Amino acid sequence: MNDCLFCKIANKELDTTLIYEDEALVGFEDISPQAPNHSLIIPKTHITTLNDLDESHKQLAGNMILAATKIAKQKSMDQAGYRLIMNCNQDGGQTVYHIHLHIIGGRKLSWPPG
Repeated sequence: MNDCLFCKIANKELDTTLIYEDEALVGFEDISPQAPNHSLIIPKTHITTLNDLDESHKQLAGNMILAATKIAKQKSMDQAGYRLIMNCNQDGGQTVYHIHLHIIGGRKLSWPPG
């Protein structure tokens, strides 16, 4: 997807500081943080929404969660706590149509979210 912001980040076409990278994923800080610590994990492969995941993506989806736990530990949020969020489509709050996992922490988080 040539016009996808997250594809450009994953392909290193934009100057973004990566806080995590492996063969399938990259992680970076959210440009509009909702907490003191707010990072994103994205797959290098373009997948538009959660609805576009299929059986072939099981390992990728699991690896996104494992990468998020590494970032949480790296940012010393693992003991106090953090939240993982994936939004799907407009009513779910998705604004960039490339799946991504939010890692949010660094403060007490309330429930339910907005």
